[in-house]
Amino acid sequence: MSRLRRWLRWALYAFIGAALLGAIALGTLYYLIVPKLPDVETLRTIELQEPMYVYARDGRLMAMFGETRRYPVAIEDVPDRLKNAFIAIEDSRFYTHHGIDYKGIARAVWLLATTDDKRVPGGSTITQQVARQYFLSSEYSYKRKLGEMLLAMRMERELSKDEIFELYLNKSFFGNRAYGVGAAAEFYYGKKMNELSLDEMASLAGIPKFPSSGNPLSNPDRAKIRRDYILDRMAEQNFVTRAEADAAKAVAMHASPHERPVEVYAPYVAEMVRQEMVARYGAEALTKGYHVTTTIDPELQTAADKAIRDGLSVYDRRHGWHGVEQHFELAPSEDATAAKVRLRGIPAQANLLPAVVLSTAGGQASVVLGDGTELALSEKQGFLGRSPGSLLKRGDLVRVARIETAAPAPAAKPGETAAQPAAAPTAPPTISYRLDQLPQAQAALVSLEPGNGALRALSGGYSFAGAKFNRATQARRQPGSSFKPFVYAASFERGYNPASIVLDAPVVFKDRRGHLWRPQNDGGNFAGPMRVREAMVQSRNLVSVRLLDAIGVDFARKYISHFGFDIEQLPPNLSMSLGTASLTPLSVARGYATFANGGFRIDPWFIDEVKDRAGAVVFKEKPATACPQCVGRGGTASAALPANNVVDGFDLGPAPGAVADAKKPDPKKDKKDKAKPEEPAKKLTPEEIAQIKVAPRAIDDRIAYQIVSMLRDVVKRGTGTAAKVLGRDDVGGKTGSTNDHRDAWFSGFGGPYVTTVWVGRDNYKSLGYREYGGKAALPIWIDYMRVALKDQPIRDNEPPEGMVKVSVGASGALIPDGAGGIVEWVKAEDLERMQTYTDYGSEDQAPSEESFDIF
Repeated sequence: MSRLRRWLRWALYAFIGAALLGAIALGTLYYLIVPKLPDVETLRTIELQEPMYVYARDGRLMAMFGETRRYPVAIEDVPDRLKNAFIAIEDSRFYTHHGIDYKGIARAVWLLATTDDKRVPGGSTITQQVARQYFLSSEYSYKRKLGEMLLAMRMERELSKDEIFELYLNKSFFGNRAYGVGAAAEFYYGKKMNELSLDEMASLAGIPKFPSSGNPLSNPDRAKIRRDYILDRMAEQNFVTRAEADAAKAVAMHASPHERPVEVYAPYVAEMVRQEMVARYGAEALTKGYHVTTTIDPELQTAADKAIRDGLSVYDRRHGWHGVEQHFELAPSEDATAAKVRLRGIPAQANLLPAVVLSTAGGQASVVLGDGTELALSEKQGFLGRSPGSLLKRGDLVRVARIETAAPAPAAKPGETAAQPAAAPTAPPTISYRLDQLPQAQAALVSLEPGNGALRALSGGYSFAGAKFNRATQARRQPGSSFKPFVYAASFERGYNPASIVLDAPVVFKDRRGHLWRPQNDGGNFAGPMRVREAMVQSRNLVSVRLLDAIGVDFARKYISHFGFDIEQLPPNLSMSLGTASLTPLSVARGYATFANGGFRIDPWFIDEVKDRAGAVVFKEKPATACPQCVGRGGTASAALPANNVVDGFDLGPAPGAVADAKKPDPKKDKKDKAKPEEPAKKLTPEEIAQIKVAPRAIDDRIAYQIVSMLRDVVKRGTGTAAKVLGRDDVGGKTGSTNDHRDAWFSGFGGPYVTTVWVGRDNYKSLGYREYGGKAALPIWIDYMRVALKDQPIRDNEPPEGMVKVSVGASGALIPDGAGGIVEWVKAEDLERMQTYTDYGSEDQAPSEESFDIF
């Protein structure tokens, strides 16, 4: 046998042995890897991470929550040219191979053999990339690569090409937290996919290879090179013409960050929604693509934010300049470019921009904003007539107000009417700046519908960027005199009424340890015997204290808890009558809603509907509603009223029709006593009533009527008269202030809304001299309600059944009709109590100080 034949035989044996060994190795790897490969079928139902969307009641976007930007797209919605751009650069034979591109693998093997590189391009098809993205790690090993190839072949057998391509386009990372081509198109160009130009499509197709270091924002030069290469590839593969490719290559790189615009700014509410959704559905609520519609009214929310900012600005200017926020020691060499770096992490708040003072000269000051803009503030751009140069020095951190002034509308051409288009486009607004400061006080506003508790507007502070603390729901502050209506309501349950006479006179209380408490009226004076209605109007502290002492603290706490307050948060002593409980503005608004809706306890709510990513409704709120036609005073269905109408130990008065001798109000006869008669409510059928989820009754509707009547008087002639500017008879409310003016409140109602406003300082310091609720909080309430009540019909306050219209003399005794006196509507069962009265003497001779034991 020749040497050549012998050599060939050994070579054949070696080849066969190597092949057998390779086959054994591949078989071993196959049986080791295949059982561990995931089920491809799960890709059909896989849920991509998608942010949670929050909308106002009209569908406008309020917020998005989630770590990733992703808007999954269907393959049929992707333009052909955009698909071709990815195919041209990633996998030109995608629609012809079966998951593995053998030419690409051969090229990768050749590069591994002929170069020193351990990682080489090529070899991975789009199918393999999908397998890696969804199921495998990015570890670089032959075992992982083999698993990827095997899984890709399985995917090609079980999924269509379009299904695989859709998975790829939605999963790929495009940098800047953008996942999927839909999110990338919006973020980099602010467009939908079908609005992209050819050069933009090619730019997007080039990002997944280098998503962080080669995207059009981080490295536009590198991104342009890759874009142009993709355009050349598209021309070579006849996806576009050469002329189209050259034209697209000539376009300059122009990507810029585009966040999906927030159309309704309500960050405090949005954060409430986020917390509630996480509480209901867990952390996955932020990644499952939920669409949450809230109850927030965009117009009212904007009005609430503006009212708070304007009101706090007015308050702050009353107290003058309080100094700069901070001071930086600037080196002599620090110019505007270097100084602006110090503003990183300091957010703008409302229209107040942070700025660093570069220099002062005379009355002027030069400052730099966070974006590098340099401003020269003249003497006229100072604060309350004081020039910037007299208030600032180099290195000070200050606030500059950015003021937009709308340009006047252009004159119409001759012959044009007012309804016709203007002769020229409206000019952009004029931008000006002036020195300003952040208010030292904070505020909160809550506005809801008393009938069902739907929140229509909520603001938890001057600026969410400045502090995430939501004062509307988290701050527990003393409501002061705005708490008195709840004490008065409790006393009316015990037989008092608006015409009852109570002493406004000095009183001292002594506890078991001998400590004395002498409550005082705000002005330090005393009016002697006075009607309860007048005590409410004038906000007399001593009357509230005496009423609470007369009915008992324990009784009052239990009764007032029916408004929705936690009984443990109500002080177990007489100080409760002066509003010393620590309550949130939201809870106070909820309590006032009980008066406005006729005595029902509602629960505030703000999430109306939740849909999943497919549009299916997973939650729809069905709130408990105040429905006087549905229940009697006992809070149960009219068809099953308890005989004595007692709920939780409280007699809420007779059921409708139970008082035979009570006068039924006649709207026509008593029309002269009403600001504006209200049309009768549509009578509900039993079927309609059965569909309503009825809120529990909290108090007698007759007591609710009396309190509403008194609170309207507070606006007409009491501490809330500033609200008369609204020009409505259905507006009522109560001011509130606490010791040392630490808190200022106004809670009230009008039209279809109940609104509470609180003003105070987070550090509990005083708001300042004479900063009462009527001065600090009521103006904010008025500004908001002016918008909220626009075009809203005036609501009447009809006395319910079981009330009697009486005339009361100056001493509190009943007098015959037509003999003068004060007209009041009282509960029918209170008539007997009003037959006798106590004469306290003339009002200018107040009784001397009385002494009582607190216990």
